[in-house]
Parts: sequence; C-alpha cells; structure tokens
Amino acid sequence: MSPALPPHWDLSNVYPGLNSEPFKAATLEFSKQIEAIEALLAIRVQSAKPTDPPQQLNPLIGELIDQINQTLRLADTLQAYLSSFISTDSYNSEAQRLLSIYEQTRVHLDHSLVAFQSWIGSLSSVLPSILSYGGSAQAHAFYLSELANRAKYMMKTDEEALAAELSLSGAGAWNKLQGTLTSQLSVNFKLDGHRQRLSMPALINLQNHPNEVVRHRAYLAEMRAWDRIREPLAAALNGIKGTVNTLNHHRGRPDALHATLDVARIDQETLDAMLSAMRSSFPAFQRYFKAKAARLGKKALAWWDLFAPSGKASHVYTFDEAREYIVDNFARFSPDLASFAQRAFDHHWIDAEQRPGKRGGAFCMEVPGVGESRILCNFDGSLDQVITIAHELGHGFHNDCMVKAGKTETQKIIPMTVAETASIMCETIIIKAALAQTSDPQEKLALLENQLIGDSQVIVDIYSRFLFEQVVFERRRQAELSADELCAIMERSQIAAYGDGLDPAHLHKYMWTWKPHYYYPNLSFYNFPYAFGLLFATGLYAIYQERGASFIPDYVHLLATTGEASPADLAARFGIDLRQESFWNDSLATISQRIDQYCAL
Repeated sequence: MSPALPPHWDLSNVYPGLNSEPFKAATLEFSKQIEAIEALLAIRVQSAKPTDPPQQLNPLIGELIDQINQTLRLADTLQAYLSSFISTDSYNSEAQRLLSIYEQTRVHLDHSLVAFQSWIGSLSSVLPSILSYGGSAQAHAFYLSELANRAKYMMKTDEEALAAELSLSGAGAWNKLQGTLTSQLSVNFKLDGHRQRLSMPALINLQNHPNEVVRHRAYLAEMRAWDRIREPLAAALNGIKGTVNTLNHHRGRPDALHATLDVARIDQETLDAMLSAMRSSFPAFQRYFKAKAARLGKKALAWWDLFAPSGKASHVYTFDEAREYIVDNFARFSPDLASFAQRAFDHHWIDAEQRPGKRGGAFCMEVPGVGESRILCNFDGSLDQVITIAHELGHGFHNDCMVKAGKTETQKIIPMTVAETASIMCETIIIKAALAQTSDPQEKLALLENQLIGDSQVIVDIYSRFLFEQVVFERRRQAELSADELCAIMERSQIAAYGDGLDPAHLHKYMWTWKPHYYYPNLSFYNFPYAFGLLFATGLYAIYQERGASFIPDYVHLLATTGEASPADLAARFGIDLRQESFWNDSLATISQRIDQYCAL
C-alpha cells in the first residue's frame, strides 16, 4: 500500500467556493464597507481641523479606525481566500479573474487609507493630546503615531491614489508575471531510473539529494530552465525596481532602504550593527564550507554541493511522521504551541504536496475572518521540509497569539524584523530536539549539517541578496539592467559573501529569477529581516534556556504585542540592546560553536 500523498489545505470554513453565495455576498459587503469609510472621511476631513478641541477629535478618529479595522479584516480574508487557489494552482483562471476584480475594488480602500493617513499627518502636532482621551484612538496609539510620522513621506493625496491605481497594471502586474512564469515552469528529468516532469520547486529540492550526480544534473537543468525565461523576468524586475525608485524619489525618500527601515521599524544604526557582525562571522562560515568540501573530497564547494547532506540521517519522513515529530517536540517547549500545531494539522491548514502550477518555497498567511492561518510548503520527506513546516507553524502561532489577545487588524501589522521571531524559535526547537535525541556521531553530523545549511543561507546568502538588491536599485536609477547584468551582479554578490568558501566557477547566477521577494513592489529588501529574525530568536532562545518555563508567558506577550511596539522596545523587555554589535556577535557565536562541533566530527 503506497503512502498517502501530503495534504492540501481546506478553506471551506471561510467560503464554500469561488462561486458560492457567501463569497459573492462578502465581495458586495466589501464594497459597501469601503463606501462607508469614504463617507466618513468626506465628513471628517472636511469638518475636523487641528485647531478643534482634542476631546472632540478623539471620537472622530476612533470611529474611523474602527471602520478601517472592520474593512481590513474582510479585505484580508478575501485576499487570503483567493490567494489560496492561485498559489496552489496558477492555472486557475477563475481565481485569477476574481483576484483581479478584488484588486480593482481594493484600490478604493487603498485610496481611503492614503486619505486617512494624510489627515492623521495633518493632526500630528496635536495627536498626543487627542490620543490621551482614550477610546479606540488611544488603543491604536502606536499605529496612528506611526502613520503620522510616515505621512511626511507621502505625495499629495491624489498622486498617492493614482500610484495605487496604476500599480495594478504596473508593478503589481510584473509581480504576477513572475509568479505565473516560475510556478508554471517545469522540466523533464530522469530520477531513480524514471523520466518525469518536475515542477521547479521539486527540481530545486533535489539540491539536497545525497547523490552528487543527481545534484549536479538538477543544477544544470535548473540553469537551462531559468535561461529560457530570463528575459521576461528581467523585464519584470526592471519594472518593479524602476517603479519603486520613482515613487521613493517623489515621496522624498533618499532610497529604497530608507523606506524599508521605516517599515522594519529599525534605524540605520541597528542595521549597521547587525550587518557588521554578520561580516565578522564570514571566516567561521568559510571554515564550515571548506570542511564540507573536504568531506566531499573537494577543494571548494560548487553551488550544487551547498545543500548536500552529510552523515547517516537518510530517513524519509511521511507527512504523518512529520506531524507527530513536530507536535511532540513543540510540547516540550509549550503545551499551547503543541496544541496550536495539532489544530493546524487536524483541520487541514497545510498544503504540502508538490504539484504543477503550485508556487515554490513556503509561506504562512493569516485568514482573519476565521481567526486562523494557512501554510503552504512543498513537502518531500526530508528533515529540511519538516523544519520548514515547523518554521511556518511558528508564523501561525504568532498570528494565534495576536488573535487570542483580541488585536485588531491595524494592531497586528508587524514588521518583517520581528515577524520571523516565532518561526525561527520553532525551527530551533525542532533542531535542538533532534540533536538531543541522538548519540550517533554520524546522525549528529547530519543534523548539524542541516542546521548549518540553514544558518549559512540566512547569514551568508541573505547578505549576498542584500548586496544584490542594493546594487540593482542603484544601477536601475541610471538605466534598465539586462539579464546578463543581473546575473553578473548576483555572482559578484555571492563571491563577496561566500569568499573562498565557494568555487567561483560554479555559483548560482539565476538566484534573482525565482526568489519572489525581489518582485514585491511594496516591500523592498525582503532579506535582512530573515537574518534579524534568526539572530534575535537565537538570543531569545538563550534566555529561554536560562529561565525555563518562566520565559514562556513573556515570550507569548511579546508575540501578541509585536504590532504595537518597535523591535528595540520589544527587545529591551529582555535586556537586549539591538544597537550594540555585541548582541548580534553573541548570537553568531552560538552558530560558530555549531561550526566547531561540525568540524570536530
């Protein structure tokens, strides 16, 4: 009897189907709620002035923020529902059509949010006094203060509205093109004696195959596949980065990084401290790469060897085994975390099967209308994929903590810097458990290898991606970049980060084609927050090891309130100063100890 296929997710408790009456009713209600916001804004913006008494302005802001939260809850539910179809089947033309209709409607909400932010910005000088009168306005003080601070980087209201509308046929369309092209691309590949058609996620997953011949062949097949579609992807990347540069210029921002730091809620000093510590750690990682190359009988690693397994951890997990392993080990950290994971598995929140038309990678999305999350992954039975599921369940647990705390949609807006806290923590729980449960040196080697592959991706490769995006933004100001130029920038960035740890003749020049993060028009530099998340969570885990069970309530409180404080303030609750390079060095020292263990085996 063959094992069951990994599951698909179930969103039938959200809406029965794309053509169901409840879904149609929700789309109509969405339009009505937007109209309600527009009507309120028309009255408030025209009648309320900064010179009005603060106690009079307070309930006006409160009424609007309540309506905005209600509408955002419905909007994000509709978007998650539609995305659930498209991300797992990009051939679904009906879902694509309905998403386009949703986006046309959503533009009107975005117009209203811009008008609201502009109005709040006009009240910035008296906002603290307004908020002091309590109510919904005070409950959303952090969000409103942030809006007011960012309002100084806005274009005129009608210009922002035009930019939002044009994004549908501009940067947003380029983003869709990248997603469609990469999800529908597949290759013929001979594996285990059988020729089969593999999606790109399935092909990329072969990078961790134990047989080097398979890894090398998969790498070459991947390069040929990206080569076929590199021109439209280069056009998409140029279109998105060009748009971002133009908008940032007109908004008075010096560059895309400036805007991203704002969204990340950190300052340049914090980023510089972290990046400096990362660079200082590169010699340790290069020592790991060289030790790995030696194990493979080579002088330097080729790209297709970066993810090669070591040791004897050859166990292939069924999905049921992965579920049991995750839940059991989560329970040792927190019963609440284990209970959450069990609920996600039992209620089919995870879409795990690899199949044509499905997007690569993994993600977790909140479905606020039902207070749940949904997780996408491409499960292949490897320990790496078990860890990936744990990672995404961490995001889901983070969402759950905010839901249980009764947070509104605007109170749940969290930056990428701390969005990775729970996910990395859950990764750490699984990996630590696996290491503790074995005394076999070869199995320990395999586990350390798996962990260091992840560490090196988040520290070394993420740094290369940061360098790549930084150069692309700078060069894009002058002219469009050809596919060849993008490849050259990517290879130079990889050499700068990996140093002599990689064979410079065998890099991955097409990394820019399939990483969807480069194609997000509303969030640039979707890379360094992963390093932030790893190192911040590593520091928190060290505190957990010191404090034990008493750490958990403070940790859950942190997750529940990440949308209402800066990362610096959240970290300060645990005695952490993010502007000090010493904190980042301490977290990286933990990884360096793992490298020492690896090299000693």
